[in-house]
Amino acid sequence: MKRVLVLLGLFVLLAMVGKAQSDWKDVNGEYINAHGGGILAYGGKYYWFGEHRPAKGFITEVGVNCYSSTDLCNWKHEGVALPVSPEAESEIGKGCIMERPKVIYNKKTGKFVLWFHLELKDRGYEAARVGMAVSDTPAGPYRFVRSMRVNPGIFPMNMSQPDRNMQWDWDKYKEWWTPEWRKAVEEGFFVQRDLKEGQMSRDMTLFVDDDGKAYHIYSSEENLTLQIAELTDDYQGYTGKYIRIFPGGHNEAPAIFKHGNIYWMITSGCTGWAPNEARMFSASSIWGPWTQHPHPFIGPGAEKTFGGQSTYVLSLPENKYIFMADVWKPDSLMYSRYIWLPIEFDKAGMPVIEWKNSWKPK
Repeated sequence: MKRVLVLLGLFVLLAMVGKAQSDWKDVNGEYINAHGGGILAYGGKYYWFGEHRPAKGFITEVGVNCYSSTDLCNWKHEGVALPVSPEAESEIGKGCIMERPKVIYNKKTGKFVLWFHLELKDRGYEAARVGMAVSDTPAGPYRFVRSMRVNPGIFPMNMSQPDRNMQWDWDKYKEWWTPEWRKAVEEGFFVQRDLKEGQMSRDMTLFVDDDGKAYHIYSSEENLTLQIAELTDDYQGYTGKYIRIFPGGHNEAPAIFKHGNIYWMITSGCTGWAPNEARMFSASSIWGPWTQHPHPFIGPGAEKTFGGQSTYVLSLPENKYIFMADVWKPDSLMYSRYIWLPIEFDKAGMPVIEWKNSWKPK
């Protein structure tokens, strides 16, 4: 394992110093195209799922890619786990946008469940839906089941009764960023607006807790507020339990992990494809309350997350964690870079992600 992580550190170095994208190749010599992704550990292998991004543009032309590895260094392309549909009327037809794919395994059903952010063809980012697909094998193929908004008709558990009872004059808040508008966002203006159809879901991740319960963490309310929603026992729907976190905080790209009894979340701000200063939060319960901390990054470029944006935290045995990020290249998203760095902890127990040229567990 030490040799594995040293090599991973070298990969990070190549990404950060701007080495040609050809350095990130699978075992067949092809560039690894798995952006906004996450990793599933199963059966002695790691499966890396990510967006297949085109050389030009940003719509989805292929689908969700899958790679496998036994050492986290050498990756085999398993194929397209979930392809776009050839049917023009399909929600996942070519021209849709499929982002942030994550896969979790359900021990009770024996199914592998894939969730992803879905935008419908020719609608930009207004649909803000989540898609779900299932498979009997980790690498797929996955069968698209449905897309949806989150928990239609249900208020967040941590939304007060007075805020639930608010009656809004929608026309009064057409101008964003005014003090009145900010207060309305905090009080649940967008929750009320989207209550009937369900809450918006854009950048997202999944998390399975120690007790087997799974959660969908996503940017909602026009990317202004994070929400956490509990999944059903089969991981294919919602129980109706969900909360809001930092209303109006403008967080996206959530990546979550648990160390001991503390949940940690790293997010980014909302600046499009451009890097920004990351945020970090913690809680002793998945339901909060969540506390914000300074970002955990140390080293040149730390104030801009080393040029990257969070996508996932891979938990390994012996309390080891790998922070994964994308360094976006908007003029050719296919060739966006990857950053993988170890998460360590200082004497106070706070996560630290320090830039390293090479690294290995202590």
